[in-house]
Amino acid sequence: MSAEHETGTATPPLLRMLGIGKSFGGVRVLRDVDFDLLAGEVHVLAGENGAGKSTLVKILAGEHAEHEGTIELDGVPVRLRSPHDARRRGIAVIYQELSLVEPMSVAENMFLGRELTAAGGMVLRDEQELRAAAALRSFGVEADVRAPVESLPVGLRQLVEIARAVMAEGRIVVMDEPTSALSAAEAERLFATIRRLVARGCGVVYISHRLEEIARIADRITILRDGRKVATAPAAAMPPDEMVRLMVGRPIRQMFPPRERTAGAVRLQVRGFSLSGTGGTPVHDVSFDLRAGEILGIAGLQGSGASELLLALFGAFGAPDAGRVLLDGEPLRIDTPARAIAAGMALLTNDRKATGLVPDMGVGANMTLATVDALSRGGWIDRDAERQAVRDGTAALRIRYADDRQPVAQLSGGNQQKVLLARWLATRPRVLLLDEPTRGVDVGVKAELYALLGRLAAEGTAILLVTSEHGELQAMADRIVGMERGRMQ
Repeated sequence: MSAEHETGTATPPLLRMLGIGKSFGGVRVLRDVDFDLLAGEVHVLAGENGAGKSTLVKILAGEHAEHEGTIELDGVPVRLRSPHDARRRGIAVIYQELSLVEPMSVAENMFLGRELTAAGGMVLRDEQELRAAAALRSFGVEADVRAPVESLPVGLRQLVEIARAVMAEGRIVVMDEPTSALSAAEAERLFATIRRLVARGCGVVYISHRLEEIARIADRITILRDGRKVATAPAAAMPPDEMVRLMVGRPIRQMFPPRERTAGAVRLQVRGFSLSGTGGTPVHDVSFDLRAGEILGIAGLQGSGASELLLALFGAFGAPDAGRVLLDGEPLRIDTPARAIAAGMALLTNDRKATGLVPDMGVGANMTLATVDALSRGGWIDRDAERQAVRDGTAALRIRYADDRQPVAQLSGGNQQKVLLARWLATRPRVLLLDEPTRGVDVGVKAELYALLGRLAAEGTAILLVTSEHGELQAMADRIVGMERGRMQ
């Protein structure tokens, strides 16, 4: 059916994508997908990880110039041959995996590729910095725009990426999981920005796995599954249960499975733990007990120090300034991740791209990275043992990929997260530190991960859980403690 019939208007949409198809190395990721976007609407693109959403967006962004099908802007066929070509035509994209140049300053990133210059070609740095600071203030952020991006926490980097796209004043703005690293207040400011964009006639393509967000902002919803479009409908005609059914191909009857909450003896004891050299919020005088079989949740806003605490307990910043840690009653020396792993600790960080995966390395190598020593004999990796470990991890977490040598960067976000979890579960940890474990993954993967955490707790694993999703925290945690400014409340 044409976009005119679907949307009830004879005006050509801002964007029409017809019969879009794409394959990678013989693997079909998109097949005959139609998608359109009107001026002044938010069109949500939803689906499981691996459904083809990111590939469709990269075609629109000019990153995948070779593809099947046609693209029209304002009714005129175009071929988007590069990201620069797409930006020139008014398409601004905010990716889930941030595309900032980390050593460059905030202002330099925000004007990258469209620098303000004087008549002689000199970059007007002062003017760029003023405009960059003003754009961030619109999100309630006061930041040093001369600071390198790599010095910022992940949530602030996300806001820099969003502000950069909004400043570009594209007519088509694509947002891929833009709230994944934002606090509730920052997300509200983003929604206000979206309302301003559509009010001035922009079209917004919005990708999110958070059903409550979709219900709030969507005008229309398109569902992809296994590389095909399965539905497009007004948001009012697609309640959350129906969305989930269309996305995963089956109803999910219970997002949070019931489990017996039987905590055992104290597994991890932390007393007076302090560390100032975290590169972020310092950790001050933290004390808590974590029991075997228990899920202890940590609640806190961005900058609370919860992420820094997990990294510090894993030895990422070296030895603490003060305090002591006992694991199963034995003093634990924490100064390197290697010591933490050897003692039976594992950490899933909140940024799988920057501090988790090796993007160009194969799926199998990424999965066994933490157990190379255990899989080696006489300094050589036992390939049979390695392959078996990969098979075990793949089966346990139902990871989808073409070949274990396939670069992990080519997998969907949910499958990348599963690869990381498989890596750490292979170490058979006594303590599992989880920082935003479901960030950027779909509802089907979330349900699988919640069931997995329940099984691990039942087997006696002690789990320390940091998450910004309040429903997740309340449903999964046996106890919840708060953090603010590096101190436990």
